[in-house]
Amino acid sequence: MRGDHSEHSFVRTAIGHPAFVTGFVLSALFVALALISFVWTPFDPTRLAISNKLQSPSPQHWLGTDHFGRDMLSMIMVGARVSIAVAFVAVGIGMIIGVPLGLYAAARRGSLIDEIIMRGNDLVFAFPSLLLAIMITAVFGPGAVNAIIAIGIFNIPVFARLARGAALSLWTRDFILAARVAGKGRTRISAEHILPNIANLLIVQGTIQFSLAILAEAALAYVGLGAQPPLPSWGRMLADAQTLISLAPHMALIPGFAIIITVLGLNLMGDGLRDLFDPKLRRGRG
Repeated sequence: MRGDHSEHSFVRTAIGHPAFVTGFVLSALFVALALISFVWTPFDPTRLAISNKLQSPSPQHWLGTDHFGRDMLSMIMVGARVSIAVAFVAVGIGMIIGVPLGLYAAARRGSLIDEIIMRGNDLVFAFPSLLLAIMITAVFGPGAVNAIIAIGIFNIPVFARLARGAALSLWTRDFILAARVAGKGRTRISAEHILPNIANLLIVQGTIQFSLAILAEAALAYVGLGAQPPLPSWGRMLADAQTLISLAPHMALIPGFAIIITVLGLNLMGDGLRDLFDPKLRRGRG
């Protein structure tokens, strides 16, 4: 009963949080477009129709067409699928590898393995995320898979550092000391007690990293190192439009707004989740 009351309280607080609701709606919109694109798009996003090129938005083509006559709405829908898939897998790689590394380092604070993990994180952080992604994709070749690997590698130290910092603050707590007295090992304590207590922080950070991953994927596609033709990509749509802005401004505005709105929605949702997971704020609003 207490769990149900807590869940209902959280839902009521979430519904009353404007930033979270706005972010959730914007994010859900593009997730819905991506899912719908698996079964339906207004037109084939790869079909060339030169006779229809550079058309402005119309009842037939709601968002117009590009320089090859391809339907922009169809390309945006499939591009959303590509961006979300790349970001989801890349952030997943960062969490799956980074969180255990951070928990392991925190459990052995001050040891050689802790020092190695943290200095490795510092090495990755020494390179700007986009530069690191460009270096990796330039070496191993362009493509969605290599873009995922490149973005995922940068996410590993982000989650490792967050998990370590949050875990260190818990290792001196009474319930952790009680678990150690009960004979539980460091690995078991990290999995059973530390991880559940820092899950909220990881979820919030995951939402923020998701938006950054979408930006990184668009940037890689813009310079030709992301998803390759004929697969539509928001970043490559911007690259194709850069020489045609005066003739067909919708070619640049539409994918640009898609990126802005999606990233804005994810950031708002992340900020909302940070507020909602704050016990003090929840008590104040409840």
